[in-house]
Amino acid sequence: MNLTFRGVRGSLPTPQANRLRYGGNTTCLEIGTPDPEQALLIDCGSGARELGDQLLAGAADKINILFTHFHWDHIQGLPYFAPLFNPRFEVVFWARRPEDELRRCLRIQMDHPFFPLPLDEVPARVQFRSVRSGEPFEAAGLRIECFPLCHPQGAAGYRLEGGAGAIVHASDHECGLQQDVDDGIRRAAQGARLLVMDAQYTPEEHAGKIGWGHSSFAHAAQIARDAGVERLALFHHDPAHDDDFLDAMLARAQEIFPFSIMARERETL
Repeated sequence: MNLTFRGVRGSLPTPQANRLRYGGNTTCLEIGTPDPEQALLIDCGSGARELGDQLLAGAADKINILFTHFHWDHIQGLPYFAPLFNPRFEVVFWARRPEDELRRCLRIQMDHPFFPLPLDEVPARVQFRSVRSGEPFEAAGLRIECFPLCHPQGAAGYRLEGGAGAIVHASDHECGLQQDVDDGIRRAAQGARLLVMDAQYTPEEHAGKIGWGHSSFAHAAQIARDAGVERLALFHHDPAHDDDFLDAMLARAQEIFPFSIMARERETL
């Protein structure tokens, strides 16, 4: 099992030259699956556009998309995701919401007058699937379990298990506000090969942004250490942070958890 970062930025895309080393697209992760006929994504930010073009040339004809939540930076690539407009594909949307609510959330940005083609009229075969915390399900040959995160209007994290171990994704989340939710991330990440976690702020920045729904690199590094993960990828980069700033954040995170990396667009782990 592998993971390719297709978008690593939070809030909005940042196409400035001094932000392109780590990447300027908003969140989208591609998970390598044991089934070559199925693809699996987490979130569909602007980074999904390029991935969609590549999937057209691939072997997969069923695409599973797990949504953490529905803020714009996690869905804004969906109207430009090429497989939606090709009848070859079956696209299955998964989220910790009732199916009718999931459909409503994804339809909004493609409804009149925001987009010329409504989601209900795309050529792909579209399905909506609801998942529940603590109730594992299978998609694309992987065992998946979701868990709650602390974020305005709610969000979900995911633990994905294959033959080579587990990947855990926990973004968007703010540590320190709900101890039971923080503990739930530690349990979900226990022994994982890779933890991808919200690390948008420095500790100094976070002190002035309590309640905004994001963590500092120090929070993420501490949870990675507590959970005994093999590697931590700091994720959901603030649009105000350029590449040099992220380099400095990474160096400080590695003082807490030496096996930390900074998520980088197009990098495969």
